[in-house]
Amino acid sequence: MSGVFAGLVRPAYRSVRRTATAVLFERRYGVRTDEVVPLDAFGLEHAERERYGATGWLTLRAILPRRTVTADDVFVDLGSGMGRVVLQAAMMYPFRRVLGVEIAGDLHRIAEANIAANRHRLAGRDVSLVHADVLDFEIPDDVTVAFLYNPFLGSIFRTVVDRLVESVDRNPRRLRIVYGNPREEEALLATGRCRPVRTLPGLRPGREWSRSNSWRLYEVLPRPAGERG
Repeated sequence: MSGVFAGLVRPAYRSVRRTATAVLFERRYGVRTDEVVPLDAFGLEHAERERYGATGWLTLRAILPRRTVTADDVFVDLGSGMGRVVLQAAMMYPFRRVLGVEIAGDLHRIAEANIAANRHRLAGRDVSLVHADVLDFEIPDDVTVAFLYNPFLGSIFRTVVDRLVESVDRNPRRLRIVYGNPREEEALLATGRCRPVRTLPGLRPGREWSRSNSWRLYEVLPRPAGERG
């Protein structure tokens, strides 16, 4: 598909999607999540940090089937924005604990309001929102699902992935990474410790737009026996 045609289709598609989202989800749950916000709006512009954009309401369930999650699992959204995915993880899965980490204070406060408006839907789930730079956030050693919707690139991404792998080395367990718009997939695979196990292709007109809407699920492999000690 030509870039010109894709450029015409994209705004129309987004308009229809926003209308459907507002009716089906935003109004139903009384939340505000369906926006695209550049970080420079908060004075946080950085070459390795991406703007906030909401994950589709059905995406998490498609890439991470509910049957694969148990009450022993712990979920963290690194770059949780307005809290849409945190809310989904807490409402739609049996996670023991759900965390969201967001650097932008304004987005963090909106997420807090969204969670507060739906506490009655969470069935006593342990849900926490952390206002912090992900580089200052210590990965809990019980996290079993880490979610990233292309929140950062380059050295920030590599540092976060290294810390996820290190957490498995400290506390061996099954850890999965859900990664949307996987622009840094090469860095993830270069660790030698991350194996792709599931793909949700982006069904959008144009190669770049399709990639930006694709999702991958990876599993962090145990450290090889010869490297332990």
